[in-house]
Amino acid sequence: MRLLLIEGDAQRCEQVRRQLAQSAPRAQLVQHDPGLRGALSPEFLAQGFDAVLLDGHNAVGSAWASELRARRGFAPVLLLCGTDGAGTPPGALRALAADDADPRGEVLADALHQAQQRQRQARALWHSSSAGRDAQRFGDAFIRGFRCIRRLGGGATTDLYLAESERAGELVALKVARDRQGGQPGFDPFRRFLQEYEIARRIATRAVVRCETLGVSDEHAWLVMEYLPRGDLRRHMRRGIGPHAALQMAQAVAGALAELHAAGILHRDVKPGNIMLREQGGVALIDFGLSKDVALEQDLTDFGQIFGTPHYMSPEQGHGEPIDARSDLYSLGVILFEMLTGAKPYRADNPMAIVWQHRKQPIPQLPPPFAALQPLLQGLLAKQPDGRFASARAAQQALQDALALVPARGALS
Repeated sequence: MRLLLIEGDAQRCEQVRRQLAQSAPRAQLVQHDPGLRGALSPEFLAQGFDAVLLDGHNAVGSAWASELRARRGFAPVLLLCGTDGAGTPPGALRALAADDADPRGEVLADALHQAQQRQRQARALWHSSSAGRDAQRFGDAFIRGFRCIRRLGGGATTDLYLAESERAGELVALKVARDRQGGQPGFDPFRRFLQEYEIARRIATRAVVRCETLGVSDEHAWLVMEYLPRGDLRRHMRRGIGPHAALQMAQAVAGALAELHAAGILHRDVKPGNIMLREQGGVALIDFGLSKDVALEQDLTDFGQIFGTPHYMSPEQGHGEPIDARSDLYSLGVILFEMLTGAKPYRADNPMAIVWQHRKQPIPQLPPPFAALQPLLQGLLAKQPDGRFASARAAQQALQDALALVPARGALS
């Protein structure tokens, strides 16, 4: 039996755990603290749980129960209240009936058993129905145990979906590789997809998006990754970012790159769409399909070939030359310029013209209000790697120092 407890009070959670040790000793209890993680996503149906438990002592719990029960296909919801009859154990819990109409309630063990039976039956019916089968389709791929909610985006060879995982009992990001056909000579999207999984699994840090599972079939492969609802940096840049927040964001990205480089990985496609924002602060890098694993001497890009996003590529990367960690720092410099000014440093009608500008055009000057940050930008956007910061840690420290020049609100000092 698997149960989801929506509760932030530690004492109340412990009371529930003690009661479950008697009523359902084999139950697995997962806690969701609304104060830390917010309310459950409106797209979440708790399909991986046998029941969802809420505090029935207050109006908030009752309101949440009504809202969750109104979601079609949501797991059984039980409101927990203390017993008050003679001969009952002190502190014991009971569960109100499913329709919350029985003032006497049910013994917790019986209520849980009934909820589990209802949920098992509902789950079996859903899996065997045409609607259930359709919901487990992600493009041309059928992936059992995942409910497709919506497509989040995609590229030339992959699609990214928001899904609910029965096994994990949470929303996840599901990245599906379409097939191994097509593409440029020497460009194997399937191998790059597998490399992304290996790199993300090897680097156990919050600076990299967490990959849970790799699945492979005859025609498709997919990655199950943690879902970060705040989205990517690109979305936030569209809304506008103040100078202080821009420096803080750049510093966080530099710190994430430092962890990546320390593990022997060059990202090689650092751009706003590959920088995810965590709910509790910080960033997580995604998409390692173009990365180079220095530790394993693994590089899927042949010498002289160009892969990446032209607007954010270093001059050496844009010309198919050898690169090191300072190439990722150049990409960070482009992002910082864009956050501060709202525009990319180089623009042209075609990608090759942009690549040429990165090599030949002067480093752009920041507007007068940001002139004090120009030396910092020079250290990121120098045309030659030797002119840039020596490492991501050095860039991170320079960004930290620059924060002293920028008040939390207002113009530069």
